[in-house]
Amino acid sequence: MDLRLLRVFKAVVECGGMAAAELELNVGMPTISRQIKDLEERLGLVLCRRGRAGFALTAEGAELYAAALQLLSATTDFRARLEEIHHQIGGDLHLALFEKTVSNSACHIDRALAQFNQAAPGVKLHIHVGTITDIEQGVLSGQFQVGVIPEHRRSESLAYRPLFGEVMHLYAGNGHAWFAADHRWSWADLRNQQLAGLGYHSPNLVLTHRRQLERAATASDQEGVATLILTGCFVGFLPDHYAQPFVEAGRLRAVSVDELSYDCSFACIYRHDPAPTRAAATLVQALEAAHA
Repeated sequence: MDLRLLRVFKAVVECGGMAAAELELNVGMPTISRQIKDLEERLGLVLCRRGRAGFALTAEGAELYAAALQLLSATTDFRARLEEIHHQIGGDLHLALFEKTVSNSACHIDRALAQFNQAAPGVKLHIHVGTITDIEQGVLSGQFQVGVIPEHRRSESLAYRPLFGEVMHLYAGNGHAWFAADHRWSWADLRNQQLAGLGYHSPNLVLTHRRQLERAATASDQEGVATLILTGCFVGFLPDHYAQPFVEAGRLRAVSVDELSYDCSFACIYRHDPAPTRAAATLVQALEAAHA
């Protein structure tokens, strides 16, 4: 019962309120409200505030949510280990992917998942998309069993398996001075431009520090960076495969391709300890085989 109530609480938090969680949990709000109240009474804590001001976690609720993620992740590992005892690959497997990879012709995650589905049809696969930091922290905490991220720094707690790469070009939007000008710009020239970039630790951020560039605007993902570039006020780096439709539509242009670009290498990550379950190890093998 406690695990069931914790799963309800987790869903309410991640949906942003009880009303929003109705579809996720497939039960009515009165039932959800009663379950949250039951959990609070069992724990002797006030977990959230709900009313006209909206839904908000208390400090105790935020701590319980973090603890619940760890506990529910541990139950997922337990179920997977139990399946292994029965010599079956089953349970739930959570794979976290960095954004905007599916349009990369060098990325064959779809092939890997097809192979994995054939090898482990009893596994229920869950795919998440997030930032590099979210994926790393999720793998370390056990929320995700496997992640795929662009490499930028390594953690001793994680194993890394190289998969594929992508090229990042500098783009200007229609209306920007660099969009129309046919000129070879340098890194020194770029320091005088309004640069848009990702607002968290990534190869993009590493590059800006290494090249002594200042970002005039930041975004939480590459679609946000693209939106800023499309204004014609900013320049920024985007994966060539993601930017291509905008280039073909005449909305973006890659500038100084030979000079103002850099390469990204993507890797599969998982924890050293505990060792990956059979399902996770099977997925890692499929990812490596698909990108060999």
